[in-house]
Amino acid sequence: MTNTVWRQRAAALAMDGRAFINGDRVAALSGRTFETRSPIDGRLLAHVARCEAADVDVAVAVARQAFDDGRWAAQAPAQRKRHLIRLVELMVEHGDELALLETLDMGKPVQYSRSVDVEAAANCVRWYGEAIDKLYGEIAPTGAGTLALVTREAVGVVAAIVPWNYPLLMAAWKIAPALAAGNSVILKPSEKSPLSALRLADLALQAGIPPGVFNVLPGFGDEAGSALALHMDVDCLGFTGSTAVGKKIMQYGGQSNLKRVWTELGGKSPNIVCADCPDFDAAVKGALGAVFFNQGESCNAPSRLYVEASIKERFIEQALALMPDYAPGDPLDPSTVMGAIVDQTQLRGVLGYIASGKEEGARLLAGGEQVSVGSGGYYVTPALFDGVEPGMRIAREEIFGPVLAVFSFTDLDDAIRQANATTYGLQAGIWTSDLRKAHKAARALRAGTVHVNQYAQDDITVPFGGYKQSGNGRDKSLHAFDKYTELKTTWIKLDE
Repeated sequence: MTNTVWRQRAAALAMDGRAFINGDRVAALSGRTFETRSPIDGRLLAHVARCEAADVDVAVAVARQAFDDGRWAAQAPAQRKRHLIRLVELMVEHGDELALLETLDMGKPVQYSRSVDVEAAANCVRWYGEAIDKLYGEIAPTGAGTLALVTREAVGVVAAIVPWNYPLLMAAWKIAPALAAGNSVILKPSEKSPLSALRLADLALQAGIPPGVFNVLPGFGDEAGSALALHMDVDCLGFTGSTAVGKKIMQYGGQSNLKRVWTELGGKSPNIVCADCPDFDAAVKGALGAVFFNQGESCNAPSRLYVEASIKERFIEQALALMPDYAPGDPLDPSTVMGAIVDQTQLRGVLGYIASGKEEGARLLAGGEQVSVGSGGYYVTPALFDGVEPGMRIAREEIFGPVLAVFSFTDLDDAIRQANATTYGLQAGIWTSDLRKAHKAARALRAGTVHVNQYAQDDITVPFGGYKQSGNGRDKSLHAFDKYTELKTTWIKLDE
């Protein structure tokens, strides 16, 4: 599809910013709204309901009633599966529309919104729908006179707060296992990119998910988000976002009803390239592609690159030759690989980190400039820094933008030590032909995922999450059901 066609479809797209509660689109009780504007060119997309604590109270009461009366939780797993699979079919049918909403609202290239985000979100819902009637309980090995059953039950009312960088996919990672398990769900998308989540709620109702079971509350974190986290009748909260906000969310869970809180937070992931890497070209392309994908707005982006000293000069030379391939362009052009930064606040933050890197003595070898200023959008060329020291801000702090910091090493043990010298522990990478080195690094790196000779593999069957201040719990895989279910033991006396 050409950029002309995408633009025509974008111009004709109807966008509804009202909240979704109990199967209906509704305004916020206060009547207040906020604007969502496209980072592509600054155009107004919609006036979105600004939900607050009063709206949260209504949505939680609705979700609780839906859970208690069993309209969803009491359905057999096979019945819930049918509705979730129908939702998948509708997501695929409306895939172009969902992709456009992602791109217009968040700024990512439409080719990735369509082929990555929408496809992966639909696959996530399909996988959990298919999985739920294949989970079995347990019979404990107790004595002959008793029978002990271990079964899973839905937690109850689940709140999900998701970020702006992968709006639809992060929503799917939370709501799919929660709904499949029989919970009622309240989703709060980021105020920066709420539109695809709201449209997903429409499709869920069409798929037969009963009113009240899935609700979407747009709004700001310190209003709707904090009210959900503090609510005494929310049983569980899944959060993806920054570490700073994640700490607050966990505190709110403890201050309220000790609701279980599951967090997937920030990252400052290391990527180690040894001189004996099996494919030098792939290592260079992989390093750049992984950190610049999605405009660098990914929590798992490998923004710290450690290159063995003997190949560093050659590595940087080849990387510089590839940097023009990642020039930002029109997100509605299918050939664009890097789109717009999500908003002006984020753009200022990224440019601030680039300025800080230069001020602290790092060498900016390429990029780092705002471009297309007259477009009304927010675009920056990806930045490549050399001469970075561990104490610099660009080496320590999550930038959430297209900025790569390069270090050198001569000893793998030292590289691993440097890689682990962070408060984060989300992902890491190691490139080597030596199997022993690969195993050693994979065991030593303190991260939830370690990539070997690639940094792009992903599948719904494997867990996603981190160590340390990158959060707790895991999204994806069967392990996600652990977050949204309770384990119940039932003792039955058999002997007289």
